Amino acid sequence: MNNKWNYRPPTSLEKEQIDGLAKELSIHPILSSLLFKRGITTIKEAQAFFHPQLSDLHDPFLMKDMQLAVDRLNKALQENERVLVYGDYDVDGTTAVALVYKFLNKFYTNLDYYIPDRYGDGYGVSKEGIDYAVSTGVSLIIVLDCGIKDVKEVAYAKENGVDFIICDHHVPDDELPDAAAILNAKCIDNTYPYTHLSGCGVGFKFMQAFAKNNNIDFKYLISLLDLVAVSIAADIVPIMGENRILAYHGLKRLNTHPSTGLKAICSICGINNKEITFNDIVFKIGPRINASGRIQNGKKTVDLLVENDEEKALEKGNEINLYNEQRKSLDKSMTEEAHKYVQELPGLSERKSIVIFNENWHQGVIGIVASRLTELYYKPSIVLTCMNNVATGSARSVDGFDLYTAIDSCRDLLENFGGHTYAAGLSLKVENVPIFIERFEKYVAEHISKEQMKANIDVDAEIDFKTITPAFYRQLKLFNPFGPNNPKPIFCTHHVYDYGTSKVVGRDQNHIKLELVDNKSNNVMNGIAFGQSSQARLIKTKRSFDICYSIEENTHKHGEVQLQIEDIKPTID
Repeated sequence: MNNKWNYRPPTSLEKEQIDGLAKELSIHPILSSLLFKRGITTIKEAQAFFHPQLSDLHDPFLMKDMQLAVDRLNKALQENERVLVYGDYDVDGTTAVALVYKFLNKFYTNLDYYIPDRYGDGYGVSKEGIDYAVSTGVSLIIVLDCGIKDVKEVAYAKENGVDFIICDHHVPDDELPDAAAILNAKCIDNTYPYTHLSGCGVGFKFMQAFAKNNNIDFKYLISLLDLVAVSIAADIVPIMGENRILAYHGLKRLNTHPSTGLKAICSICGINNKEITFNDIVFKIGPRINASGRIQNGKKTVDLLVENDEEKALEKGNEINLYNEQRKSLDKSMTEEAHKYVQELPGLSERKSIVIFNENWHQGVIGIVASRLTELYYKPSIVLTCMNNVATGSARSVDGFDLYTAIDSCRDLLENFGGHTYAAGLSLKVENVPIFIERFEKYVAEHISKEQMKANIDVDAEIDFKTITPAFYRQLKLFNPFGPNNPKPIFCTHHVYDYGTSKVVGRDQNHIKLELVDNKSNNVMNGIAFGQSSQARLIKTKRSFDICYSIEENTHKHGEVQLQIEDIKPTID
């Protein structure tokens, strides 16, 4: 690896504040420095961070249009209108639909749900989905994790007697759909104090307001928090503020009383007998939930997530797992093919972005391939394929670069687009692809910094192995769950030596299992360095080296910790 390690030691004034907070909280100063980096400087803030309380959730009626949304839903239920819960086909959308459907279904049965087909309907609200609603007698659609840009589609629905309540978290355009209510904290005139909710989180706030308005016990919502936690982890939204409260209690729910559908997925993943972490959601649960929408239809995921029979849930879970196996195979072959495309791009080393187009690529996997290219080349990447003579693509960004704004600069070339700072989707006419590539590259070149195109590792603290005690690790675990704005802490230790037993492991011999000592303690630390077998020669030279790492629990030896090595470099005296 050729990572740049970034570490800024605290100033003398910061150190004084950090030491004071450590003394007040009775924790190690290294841990209080982590709090300080997260903007937490008082005991009250630290207690709220370490022990998030559901009572600290914001009043949902602070969100603009919330009263309108609750009133329209109440009217639908009072008049026995047929209600359709509609959502995107990814993890955030399907968990949002499952949450709202499961909650309302406890009190109301004239209810249905719809997930657009990636290949038939496309992204967001579709004419096909509205036609389905009209044909089944629906007069109110609650749309989740999409809809904020679907002006024409919502107008078409209104012409056919169908109202919309939009629950979204994507960046809106200047023109908003003519809906009965729009719940989106990113709208310019919104009054809600937190703008980083997931799509499922917005759905949760809607149901929280509905429950409050109708004197429904909050316990019915607590049982659905596992779905919110899955959406937060998979959609990579910040894990601070209200999201931290929802994630903390949702993860607790997932570990103690998971819903039948999620329990089935955990069993299939082989994680049902261990403490489930956000990592497990991101790398095991999330991909399986996503696979249905990528390969077949996301509705199958919702069928699983709302299932109450354990035997049926396992059957549905196994079907989705087969889709995930297909997804992995496609992912591997397409990533290899895309890598060859990139290598053949003229002037690759000078380019600041990567945009590639192949009309035969599978649309369900292009987002994953775009992520792989971004990780490999450290450049904003877009992968395009062709559907019905329209180029459709997924885009991923590097740390610190606003991809959404870059795509927005080319909006005159696009048919549609939407997303976030780091991930977006877009569509354009095939004939516009060459000029889009040129314009996108020009924008990126003018706005991206050299630092944003380098592999960087931000080191939180330099420590010795003697710091890593059981008490230190217990307190470190209180920082969970980790994610954006609350990343897993990365530590650095200098002058480390191989204890003599480190070895290359893995099916392809590309990992290193380590036993290490440093020059300031007698502690022997176990570690694992994934994909770094090229460093084995350095480790075995008996010279000292430096490592940066996170501290994890050893899943094979309960109660023991191990270092997950992020990078290894020779010590420079």
